Amino acid sequence: MAVLVLAEKPSVAQAIASALEVKGKKDGYIEGNGYIISWCVGHLVGLANADCYDARYSRWDRGDLPILPAPWKFTVSPGTKKQFGIIKTLMGREDVEELVEATDAGREGELIFRLVYQEAGCRKPFKRLWISSMEDSAIRAGFENLLPGKKYDTLYEAALCRAKADWLVGINATRLFTTLYRGKTLNVGRVMTPTLALLADREQAVTGFKKEKFYTVDLDCGGFCLSSGRFKSRTDAEKLRRMCVGKTAAVKSAERQEKTEKPPKLYDLTTLQREANRIYGYTAQQTLDYIQLLYEKKLATYPRTDSRYLTEDMAGHLPALCRSVAAAFPFASGFDGAVEAAQVVCNAKVSDHHAIIPTKEAAGINLEELPTGERSILSLVAARLLCAVCPEKYIYAQTEVTCICAGAEFTAKGHTELAAGWKGMERAFQAAVKSRPEGEKTQAHLPELHEGQPAMVKEAALHEGATSPPPRYTEDSLLSAMENAGAEDFAQIEDAERKGLGTPATRAGVIEKLVKGGFAERKKKLLIPTARGMELIKVLPEGIKSAGLTAEWEAALKEVERGERSPEDFMEGIAGMVRGLVESYGDTAAGTGSVLSVSGREAAGKCPRCGKPVYEGKKSFYCSGYKDAIPCGFALWKENPYFKSKRKELTRKIAAALLKDGKVKMTGLYSEKKGILYDATIVMEDTGGKYVNFRLEFDHKK
Repeated sequence: MAVLVLAEKPSVAQAIASALEVKGKKDGYIEGNGYIISWCVGHLVGLANADCYDARYSRWDRGDLPILPAPWKFTVSPGTKKQFGIIKTLMGREDVEELVEATDAGREGELIFRLVYQEAGCRKPFKRLWISSMEDSAIRAGFENLLPGKKYDTLYEAALCRAKADWLVGINATRLFTTLYRGKTLNVGRVMTPTLALLADREQAVTGFKKEKFYTVDLDCGGFCLSSGRFKSRTDAEKLRRMCVGKTAAVKSAERQEKTEKPPKLYDLTTLQREANRIYGYTAQQTLDYIQLLYEKKLATYPRTDSRYLTEDMAGHLPALCRSVAAAFPFASGFDGAVEAAQVVCNAKVSDHHAIIPTKEAAGINLEELPTGERSILSLVAARLLCAVCPEKYIYAQTEVTCICAGAEFTAKGHTELAAGWKGMERAFQAAVKSRPEGEKTQAHLPELHEGQPAMVKEAALHEGATSPPPRYTEDSLLSAMENAGAEDFAQIEDAERKGLGTPATRAGVIEKLVKGGFAERKKKLLIPTARGMELIKVLPEGIKSAGLTAEWEAALKEVERGERSPEDFMEGIAGMVRGLVESYGDTAAGTGSVLSVSGREAAGKCPRCGKPVYEGKKSFYCSGYKDAIPCGFALWKENPYFKSKRKELTRKIAAALLKDGKVKMTGLYSEKKGILYDATIVMEDTGGKYVNFRLEFDHKK
C-alpha cells in the first residue's frame, strides 16, 4: 500500500522526497519507500470562464449582466492538463489508500488541493501537512504529526468564497464599465481598484499642490545653531535677521530627555518587501520570488506569512540558531551571543505561520554561491533576526533648546547617543550594503546649556524654502498604504494581521497587475498611475474603489473560516451587491461613454522587417502591414514560450524596447535548470518566420 502526497510545486515535492528518502523518479511524480509524491503547477483547477456557462457570454453585452453562475463550474488549465491527468490516475490507483495534502499551508494552498481533489472525483481519506520550514527535520516532524483534513474544511470554504466573490465582482464590474465607457478593457477588482485609487488620489494631490514660499532666520552661535519659525513675508524675516546681527541670544529653556528605542520586530512578508524595496530597489514581486526560492532551498522559513512573531516552542532553539546565523554572515562578526527570546515570541500573534527567519541550513552555505538577489534577501532576514533578539535597547538623549533674540523665539534640537544597543548590529549590516538605517537622521550635538545663559550671535542668515507636496508612492510606501488602508473599516475585525488591502501573499501580484494592465507605471522607484488609470478611477463608484469593501469581505471571510457564517450566506451577500451595482450604477452612468473612449492607436514601435507601425493586439504585438498585398507576418506573441520559461511576460514596455533596440535588459530571469534568478539582456533574432527567436547576452564586467 502507498500514500499519495500532493505538493504545490515540483521543487517542494523534491524537498519532501529528499526528507522521506523517496528516490524513484517517474513522469510527473516520485515513488518509493511507501510514498508517491506528485505536484500541482499553481492552480491546476480554477473557476470556469463566463462563456462556459452560456456561449453568448463570449460577447460583452451589458444586457447580459449580472452573470451569477449556479451551479459553479470548474475547469482544468489547458497548460497543465497532462499533470492533472497524472494526479487523477495516481489518486485512482488501487494501492493508494490515503492522501497527504502538502500544498502551501494557507488559504490558497488549501484551495489548490481541494479543487484538484474534487475535480478528479477522489473520495479517499486525506491528512494535512502543516509546516513553516522546508528543512528535512521540519518535514519529517510534520509527517509524524499529520493533521485531520477535515480540520481545514472551513479554511477551504473561506478560500472558495473569496475566489467566487472575486470572480463575480471582476467579471460583472469589468464588463459593466467596459461596455458603458466604450474603449479598452477596464479591469475592475476588489483589491486592485482600491489600490489604484490610492495611487490616483496621491497623484492628484501632487499635481494639484501649490507651493508656498517661506523664510526662516538661522543664527550661528558658535557651538550650536538656532532657527526661527517660518515667515510668509521675506521683508519680515529680513527685518528680524538685521535685528539679530551682533546681538546676544538668551537661553529661555533647555530640556534634556533620555529615551529608549526597542529592537524591531521580525519580518512578515510585507515588511520584508518594503525594506527590500527601500534598501535594494527590489519590487515586491522580486522580493517574493527571492524569498520563495530561499524557502525551497531550505535557507529561510515559509514566506507568505502575516505574523512578526515566533511560537513559544521555538524559544529554546533561538540562541543556537542566532549563533550559527551570525557565524555565516560577515557583518555579524560583532555578535556577542546574547539573545532575548521573549521579545520575539508570542503564540497569540502567530496565526497560520510564524515570522520569516533563516533556518539552521543557512549557516552551512557559501553565500557567494547564491545569486545576488537571494543573497541580499537572506542577509536582510538574518540581520533582522539578530537585531530583534538583542537584549540591549538603543538609548539616546534628546535635547530641545529655546532661545530669545530680538524678542523672537529660536529653537534647536540635539541628539546624543548613550548606548548603541541593537542599532550596532543594524549599522553593521547597513554599512555592508551602504545604506543608512530607516528613519535615522543626523542631528547636531548640543553643548550643555542652562536657562538664562547668553549666546553670542556670530552670524544671522536668511533661508528661503518652500512647502512640498506629498511624495509619490514607492513600492515601499504603497505596500504600507495597502496594509493600513481603511483602518477605520477594519476596526471590528479580530485578526489584526489581515487588515488592509489584500494579504501579504497577494499584494505583490496586485501591483504587478496594475503595471502590466497599463494602469500604473514604474519610474525608477516610484509608482505612478497612467492617464488610463486616472480616468478609470474618475468613473468608478466610491464603493468599489474604497477599502471598505475589502474590510467587509475580510470580516465575513474570517467568520466563514471560523465556522460562524455559512458560505451560502456570504455568497448571497456578494450576489446582492453585484445585482445592485449593475442595476443602480449602470443607469446613471449611461450616456457618458466618451470619458474613457480611445481615439486612435499608439504604436509600440516600428516593424524591423518593413518599417511600418507595430500595434498591440489581444494576443500579440503585430505589424500593421499584415493586410498588404505581400503581407508582413512579423509579430511578437504575448504567450511566448521563451519568456514563459523565464517567468516573465512580454509586456508593451518590453516589446517597445525590442522594437527600438533589438534587445532589452531584464532582471529576475528564472533558470529552469538551476532554479535560480539572474539578470541578462534578451536579444531578438528575427529570421523572417512566423515566430521570432531570442537569445541571452550576459554582462561579464566585474
